[in-house]
Amino acid sequence: MQENPYAVVAKPGDRVADLATPRPIIDEDRLAANIARTQAYMDKHRLNFRPHIKTHKIPALAAEQIAAGAKGINCQKISEAEVFAAAGFDDILITFNIVGPQKLEALGALNDRISALKVVADSTVTTDGLSSYFASRKPLTVLVECDTGGGRCGVQTPEAARSLAKRINDAPGLSFGGLLNYPKPGAADAVQAFLSEALLLLETDGIACPIVSNGGTPSLFEAHLVGAATEHRAGTYIYNDRSMVRAGHCSEADCAMHVLATVVSRPTADRAVIDAGSKALTSDLLGFTDFGTVVGYPEAVITGLSEEHGVIDLAKCGDRRPEIGEKIRIIPNHTCVVSNLFDTMVFHRNGVVTRVEDVTARGLVW
Repeated sequence: MQENPYAVVAKPGDRVADLATPRPIIDEDRLAANIARTQAYMDKHRLNFRPHIKTHKIPALAAEQIAAGAKGINCQKISEAEVFAAAGFDDILITFNIVGPQKLEALGALNDRISALKVVADSTVTTDGLSSYFASRKPLTVLVECDTGGGRCGVQTPEAARSLAKRINDAPGLSFGGLLNYPKPGAADAVQAFLSEALLLLETDGIACPIVSNGGTPSLFEAHLVGAATEHRAGTYIYNDRSMVRAGHCSEADCAMHVLATVVSRPTADRAVIDAGSKALTSDLLGFTDFGTVVGYPEAVITGLSEEHGVIDLAKCGDRRPEIGEKIRIIPNHTCVVSNLFDTMVFHRNGVVTRVEDVTARGLVW
């Protein structure tokens, strides 16, 4: 079989400056500092911390998060959780409604493999589907997802949380595990009010609530304001990105992920074209009007992406502008999506490659 010349993207000791592009690169020191900083915050406020692995999808990084003090991990889909269970992780929370016979079968097999699997539900349909499958199997722990203002999934009132918790508590094959929410940023007071009222209703009914899981990197450093919570979930913090800088959670110097790209064309004095398009940077805007920050060229604006090309407006730059062949670094709007675009992630320290990790759970959205 002919060897694939593109299979090896880098090896320890290589210079980042010599890498083929486009290529995400991760700064080891920034990565370690981000893990340590967030874990220290959680420890200070006596919150269990459950990192969301959809940001990196790499078991080796989840192991670093656990070694720093995290109490378990958060996955978004069953297929992601299967990868991490195979890597030895046991305390896994899947924060997605699981519906349908194929997924229930996979969930049952996963529940048989590990001892601390947990899932969520926000409706009687989902709950009854789980119960009908697990009634004759090893019991499954289920948390009630609450919409505390985020406007995504979740029961709409504390009374509805109470009702669904009772249904889970009484359902064959299920064990009520607690409450969970994903709030909008800056809504700690509303989250606390919702959760505390729901907890009071559960206490009145004599239903124990062992876990109250608050979530979201956008709400990361206000987690201590939600006194009802027993744990917090966050993902993006490990790499950080442009949206995190905008939110005030970090500076550009804390962004561990850069996307390395090469200028391949300068059609005009005010336009550069790079080899990183939507397949490398993602078209996810997250409220921005452009597609990333060009490190070292703060006035450059990535105005458009096609699949393979990125177009940069240089009109506001001074005399120094990137030239053809120059490699530039870009802080992406959203690191989590970038992780899912590449098979491997290159790590470095001071511009020298330290390791290459497979993005093991890449593409696992089932």
